[in-house]
Amino acid sequence: MEFLVASAVGVLSAAGIYLVLRGRTFPVVLGLAFMSYAINVFLFASGRLVVNQPPIYGKDVAAYTDPLPQALVLTAIVISFGMTALVVVLSLRTFLEAGTDQVDGVGEIDAEAEVAGEGPASERPVRRDVEAAP
Repeated sequence: MEFLVASAVGVLSAAGIYLVLRGRTFPVVLGLAFMSYAINVFLFASGRLVVNQPPIYGKDVAAYTDPLPQALVLTAIVISFGMTALVVVLSLRTFLEAGTDQVDGVGEIDAEAEVAGEGPASERPVRRDVEAAP
């Protein structure tokens, strides 16, 4: 059981890191979500995996699970939901302002021009048909 949970944490972490390093905003948002899921599973597993045990201590209970990791995971779920909502709104605003969803700020037109051999964007003439940002 521990190997399965550790493998799940590793796969979620690897997928999250890979997606966070992508050049578009949507994979970055998904990567942050995968990272928060990996952290939640890690926190939950840190309280020792015990099956069919109550989380509250009582006089008639012989064994119980640690309720602290469960409380931490519930708090982390709320925080990660708020963080994800904020990142989605920021990425949408950036897309509407910049016209591209590239994370590094280089648009597709600039990247295609550099591949075509027209040189970097700083050496090309400014396009007048594109409205400049205020």
